[in-house]
This record gives sequence, C-alpha cells and structure tokens, in this order.
Amino acid sequence: MGSHETATGKTLPTPATPAGRAGLDAILARPGKAVIALDFDGTLAPIVPDPEQARAHPDAVPALAALAPKVAAVAVITGRPADVAVRHGGFAGAGGLEHLVVLGHYGAERWDAVSGEVSAPAPHPGVAAVREELPGLLDRVGAGPGTWIEDKSRAIAVHTRRAADPQAAFDGLRDPLHGLAARHGLIVEPGRMVLELRPPGMDKGVALREYVRELGAESVLYAGDDLGDLPAYAAVGELRSGGTPGLLVCSGSDEVTELRERADVVVDGPEGVVGLLTGLAARLRP
Repeated sequence: MGSHETATGKTLPTPATPAGRAGLDAILARPGKAVIALDFDGTLAPIVPDPEQARAHPDAVPALAALAPKVAAVAVITGRPADVAVRHGGFAGAGGLEHLVVLGHYGAERWDAVSGEVSAPAPHPGVAAVREELPGLLDRVGAGPGTWIEDKSRAIAVHTRRAADPQAAFDGLRDPLHGLAARHGLIVEPGRMVLELRPPGMDKGVALREYVRELGAESVLYAGDDLGDLPAYAAVGELRSGGTPGLLVCSGSDEVTELRERADVVVDGPEGVVGLLTGLAARLRP
C-alpha cells in the first residue's frame, strides 16, 4: 500500500480501490464539503474487557481537533449512549471540537458540542421488558461465568469476552437472544463478542446518510471496526452510487474480517486511525 507524503512528513495511505482513491481525492480537493464520521469503540478507543473502562486513544482528541476546523463536520457514530461516548472520549469542552456531533445509540440520540445537550426520542418499551426477562433467560440457557449484561438504557447488551470460551458462549446465545428480541419488537446487533438487543429502524447507515444529507456534504469518510459498522459502509456505497465520493477505513481487527474485505484503507486499530486523521489534517489548508 502506497502513501501520500505531506509537507510535514506525515503520510496518508493510498486507498486500495478506485472508489476509495476518488473519495480521498474529493476530501482533499474540497475539505470544506467533507464529513468525517467515525465509530468509537475499536476505532477511536481500544477494545477492553470492561466497556466502562474504554477511553479514547490519548491522541484522538488532538487529531480530531486539528482536523475538525478544516472540514465541514466531524461526527462520532456509536452504539453507546451519546453522553457515555462524550465522557469516555473527553470531547466536551475540547478546543477545536466546538461543533462536534456525537450520534449515540446508532443515531437515536444526538449530542451537539454547541449546546452540550443530548436530544432523543422516548425509549422503546421492549427494552424495559428485555431488561426484566434477560437474567432469567441467561440462567435457563446455562450462560456461564464471564457472560454479563450491560444496560445501555435504550438497549441491552450481553458480553461474552470474559467467558472461558468467548466464541462458544457467543454462538450459544445467538438463538435465545434473537427469540427474546423478536418477542418484544427488538433486533439483535452482533459485535465483537457482544450481542446487543435494541429497537429497529435506526442503524449507523441511516444515521450517516441523514447527517450527510443534513449538511449537504459532497464527500464522506467513515471509519469503523465492527459488524455494527457494516450499515455505514453500505451507506457510503449508496452515496458513491449517487455521485457522492466516499472513503471507507477499517480500524484493523482479526476478529471481524467483513470490514477489512470491504474497506479502501486498513489501518492498525485506533493508533492507525489517529495517524490517518493526523496525516489528513496535515494535508489540508486551514
């Protein structure tokens, strides 16, 4: 994979596909019309056994702050509650990120740095029902030690990363959790050793398309690492088909190959994402 040299010695990876190269060229040519959108966990923050301990890479905020004033907008699109991503990212009050937007719960929530407030619709009633039933279901199916529940308020996630055999625990819970979700009008979003039960009708692709449309953006970059990012990848594909160039970045993971196979650029986790953002910021005029 080649690279674009910058005046500061930073490099940008050369996209592996013609569509990706067109996307990067469009961002470089008219950055003021470009949207930079990124997942949080696994993309800006390393994956850790306890999601409550996840924090953005120490250079993530400086990289985003250097880039944000030079593009139309920077947005973080995450399955987490918006305020949790803001807190764990250290985004509130960060210089250069005065117009950052965080779209939480796959876009169901929105935090704007301008106001510092979160806007969201009423919670789906199925989440409360699942909250009540889930502990009993896990007992009945014999979910072993290390399987645990994360209450995201508007969604409920079951993690298996701490189990003795994380993949076997994950596979054994797929069918029971799909059945529970279906009974209460929810869907199951699989991730890296996690199954999340959440309301239908909103995903990262819907959130990304709506945000690009809201801003009238002429190009888009999306960076992600997990299965929940596939709808955003699909949205970039649709935007490309409609004449809006886009660049797909995979924050490399050996656990999820689907994104690597579809990405224009693969970087080495959050460290690589930060490097790409820094290199991009260095290439753009103020």
